[in-house]
Amino acid sequence: MKKIGIMTTGGDCSGLNSVINRVVLGATKRGWRVYGIVDGTDGLCTCPPNVIEMTTDTIPVENARIAGSFLHNGNACMMNFENAAETGKIPQFNKMLKNSLAKLKLDALVLIGGNGSFSLSYKNHDIYSGLSLICIPKTIDFDIPLTDKTIGFDTAVNELTRYCDQLLLTARSHHRWFIVQAMGRDCGRLALNAGTAVGADAILVPEIKFDIDKLVKHIRAVPRDYGIIMVSEGITLRGHSGRPADMISRKLTAASIQNRAAFPDYIQRAGDTTAADRILASKMATCALDAIENNETNVMTALRGNECVTVPLSEFYAAGDLSRDPNIRDLCTSNAYIEPDDPLLDVAVAMNIYIGETK
Repeated sequence: MKKIGIMTTGGDCSGLNSVINRVVLGATKRGWRVYGIVDGTDGLCTCPPNVIEMTTDTIPVENARIAGSFLHNGNACMMNFENAAETGKIPQFNKMLKNSLAKLKLDALVLIGGNGSFSLSYKNHDIYSGLSLICIPKTIDFDIPLTDKTIGFDTAVNELTRYCDQLLLTARSHHRWFIVQAMGRDCGRLALNAGTAVGADAILVPEIKFDIDKLVKHIRAVPRDYGIIMVSEGITLRGHSGRPADMISRKLTAASIQNRAAFPDYIQRAGDTTAADRILASKMATCALDAIENNETNVMTALRGNECVTVPLSEFYAAGDLSRDPNIRDLCTSNAYIEPDDPLLDVAVAMNIYIGETK
């Protein structure tokens, strides 16, 4: 009988509980035992490690749709990669993780995380020696290379679109433009998809340079005096500081365009998991369990078209654009961004959405 562990790390998003539920269901069918690691890698640094044995009743199927993680994603008050890096204790932290995993005597570990977690796992693979490490990609940013979708992205797009739908009603009532700031860090995919869905008149993303004067001209030419301008949190405006939506708002105000900045913030990471994300969770959980059965290790599940496959973490890391992690010294994370040939950019242009100066 195999013993497998499962944990969620990094930022939360909708779909995590769906993955956990599906992994437990599939593992139980195979006759395996599943142990949930509470608080991710942080929970492995307690003595004893903070784990619970999971059954099909731990997360009932009717609760699997709920956002957040039943297992939690970490605890800032505990030892973790960030504060270990700050204090120069990464070697000690890694040793604690490895010792805890050895005590648990797991055959495999399913790690549900983002590009930061995957990059850490790849660079510190010795921690997971002796067991099968399978990573499942989740993030509302959709900034993980080599997969066509990440768990949580579709739900986040829906939540952000729903938020903008409501803003449009008050925008029309008050002849007002709303500048909505989307999450996504340095990747503009969430802003691009939600902005296209809601019918925004402008979408500003980090990957595409924009001209503020041309944005103003575009908004003035719209045949109504209200609407949505979607901006990704990663955009910058030369000579200005502050939150991106506030910067754009000040520019529009200076041009006598009535507007307000709006910040949906963490609701983008909430909301009942959409059907698309639940199906993706089921596919990736099954792929992960198959990988364990095939004795694979140091791999990531990835959606390719309608099929879920495994990709070596080494390929994931090599395929992305590397950037310094702001919180963990000496770590570079592998990132994916909007590609210049993304078909949705052409769709946006055809809809008369201002997206910047490359189209």
